[in-house]
Amino acid sequence: MTKVLIIEDDNMLGDTLSLYLQGEGYEVYRVDTMGRALSQLETRPDIILIDLMLPDSGGKNPCAIMREHTSLPMIVISSLTDVSERIRSLTDGADDFVCKPFSMQELKARIEAVLRRYALLENSLMTETETGLSLDLARRTILLNNRRVETTFSEFEIMKLFVLNPGKVFSRYALIEAIRGIDAYINDRTIDVHITKLRKKIEDNPKNPQYIQTIWGVGYKFTP
Repeated sequence: MTKVLIIEDDNMLGDTLSLYLQGEGYEVYRVDTMGRALSQLETRPDIILIDLMLPDSGGKNPCAIMREHTSLPMIVISSLTDVSERIRSLTDGADDFVCKPFSMQELKARIEAVLRRYALLENSLMTETETGLSLDLARRTILLNNRRVETTFSEFEIMKLFVLNPGKVFSRYALIEAIRGIDAYINDRTIDVHITKLRKKIEDNPKNPQYIQTIWGVGYKFTP
């Protein structure tokens, strides 16, 4: 049975979510503070639903706090609708963002979509390439010949997309959508900078890359 941890201090919404998801066959744990949420991680939930307006987050984005303790799938449920808040949450580690009010059926569909992505990635990303490059999804880490390579959130998301789709050519716009969402205000140049930094971190010769190849006039592709 899939376990869902709900972190929501609105009792009415929290109770409604709990009842609905229980009715859909989920095992639900619900708390109303970050402190209680961190202690509930011991129950090993499969996915987290988290509100941004929690009483003990100290002004820090709750996604960032959770990412200091877990790499579990995480969906934000929030009344904050500004694009900047969505981008901040995704940058701080959220996998999806749902604005209140929302359809319970849509939320369930998003939960299942995020869980499918994680299941697929867990089955594929730990497969090491012949030359020693692998991704550890649980720790959000790139390993090169068993050596940990430090990356930013965006760099890891790009590599995750590449490794999951070896040989597929991605346009810069597709990469922007993948790491920031449809409301992105980053540009093509930002993607090029990320690619340059990734090459310096994983390539033996960044000027003649083996893994991340440029497809002129189109974008980039990953070759294991």
